[in-house]
Amino acid sequence: MPFSDRVTSAWRWLGLEGVLLLAAFLCDLAVVLPASVDSLGPRGRDLLLLPGMVALGACALWARTRPAVAVFAGAATLFASTFLIRATDAAAYTTLLSNVSLSETVAGLELVFFCVRRVRWAESIIGTATLVLATLFATAYRNGSGSRGLSETMLLGMVLLVAVVLTGLQFRRGQAPRKESAVRDLVREQWPLIGALSLPVFLELYQLLDSNIRALPALTCSLAAAATAVYATRRPLRAGLLLAGIIFATSAALWIAPRQYLLGYGALPFTEIVAGIIVVVLLVRSVEPKRAWGAIALMSAAVAFTTLTTVVSGRGRADMSDLRDLVIAAVLVLGIAVAAGLYFRARDSERRKVVEAAVADAQNSERMALARELHDLVAHHVTGIIVQAQAAKVIADQNPKVALEVIERIEAAGTEAMTAMRRLVGSMRAGGEAVTDQATMDLDADLRRLVEAGHHGVPTEADVRVPADLPQEVARSALRLVQESLTNIGKHAAGATRACVLAEVRDGELHIRVADDGHQVVTRPAGGSGGYGLVGMRERVELLHGRLAAGPAPDGGWVVEAWLPVEEEA
Repeated sequence: MPFSDRVTSAWRWLGLEGVLLLAAFLCDLAVVLPASVDSLGPRGRDLLLLPGMVALGACALWARTRPAVAVFAGAATLFASTFLIRATDAAAYTTLLSNVSLSETVAGLELVFFCVRRVRWAESIIGTATLVLATLFATAYRNGSGSRGLSETMLLGMVLLVAVVLTGLQFRRGQAPRKESAVRDLVREQWPLIGALSLPVFLELYQLLDSNIRALPALTCSLAAAATAVYATRRPLRAGLLLAGIIFATSAALWIAPRQYLLGYGALPFTEIVAGIIVVVLLVRSVEPKRAWGAIALMSAAVAFTTLTTVVSGRGRADMSDLRDLVIAAVLVLGIAVAAGLYFRARDSERRKVVEAAVADAQNSERMALARELHDLVAHHVTGIIVQAQAAKVIADQNPKVALEVIERIEAAGTEAMTAMRRLVGSMRAGGEAVTDQATMDLDADLRRLVEAGHHGVPTEADVRVPADLPQEVARSALRLVQESLTNIGKHAAGATRACVLAEVRDGELHIRVADDGHQVVTRPAGGSGGYGLVGMRERVELLHGRLAAGPAPDGGWVVEAWLPVEEEA
């Protein structure tokens, strides 16, 4: 399997919950790796936090299939990692909960969610309670720096627990048919984008936890920008205008935030930069250029305003001397986003043309197949009816009894025509392969039955020597070739007294020969001539890579011959 396919398969296997875990773990790595090589304590000691994070994350992924077992395994993992941290004096650090890492917090919430959603009530309550006790034990027993107060941790933990339990109950109740929801459909379709945006959001969440509540407005703007980027997959123009407003509002939020707040390029929250890139790509990709550039200009103005106010106020890491570099970086990022949008727009256009061409080819093939079937069925039966009606008109005065017999045969031919048409329409309505129920199962019997019906009005002899295991498409095409040839005899072979049908397999080919001893008419044939009989026969033969010959016979009359390969590779 190619490497790209493996990556795509792994990404799909992770799902939204796996991507959120991965983003949280990367944020933890951004804290643990620098801490493991700093001057505080032995080098590498902080790496002992990683086994517990990885193991608890694995339990959360396992909970997708075995939630009842996974939740108890997660609780045991928390206990074990707590003992390891305490025994080695590793520096556990605080995120949402005291002394519990972000990836452990996300994994624990996912364990509770799957447990509430899929496990029976008694096991769900016991498993959730066990995991809560393990979390409380970890927050109280680990000796990390910067620990929150126990009351604050319990309050925040209770809020998170209630939110996850309610979400799990909603999905548990939602196992019955639910009303369609635009938000639910959007999350289901765009979970890779949501997971990717969670990484910068988690990074800003660290800033909120390391500082104080003054960073909350800036984090709220970043969350709104991330949600707008996801919404842009449905309404890119509206999302672009909304994001411009959010970036304008961010300038006020950064005045309140502490000076050390994380800012991309020292001027704008990193989440909003990522959201802006995504929205620009979607605007260029799917919106009319004039309207797209208007929204991009408004977003650029918002970015310039917020950056300038941040730099002038001195709250960012950049100052007035860095404005030139900031402008160059902004233009570079904008150019990359526009180029990516143009690439996707060109690719979408190419795919649309390919799909339209494929649809047109398929529709044309279906029309041609339907035209052949209608011509074969209608021309055969209607020609027979017209020929017999003309004969009845000629002999009606001389022999009324024979004329009555001919009229009865006309009625039978009309009934057969209606049956064939109903069968054809039924196969079309069924939505399966075109007219598959018309395929012959026994070419020998079908050819003899066709000759005996004699609707074309000329006595016909049949010499049929074909095996029973002919490919269906070959047998069906052979039957239609003979049917059309006999119909043409009834239309065009004036004065014909006999016709011969030969069907045999020789040298890996089915040889079909239909000949008559008549002569061509110079007046309009019975029922008219649409001119499509030979065209349809030639198309059938070419589809099977065979050969067709039709023309006057040396000794008079007309002969049609076809050779259809019966080997599998044909």
